[in-house]
Amino acid sequence: MEVTARINIDSPTGRKLVREIEKHKKVAKIEYPLPEDLITGTALSHDEVWDKIIDKMSNHYGVDMRKI
Repeated sequence: MEVTARINIDSPTGRKLVREIEKHKKVAKIEYPLPEDLITGTALSHDEVWDKIIDKMSNHYGVDMRKI
């Protein structure tokens, strides 16, 4: 027989519970779900992320970082 439990790992207590369950590898298996943006396909590509970084740096330093 198997039991499914949903543990919120945002709190220290939740993380402690998961660590304790992970110690018992013969009888327990932890499955971590994929982040929602990866499932829906809304994740940014590395080029899009890089463009955002360059834009933020340009605004911060007051210089167009793409021309440097």
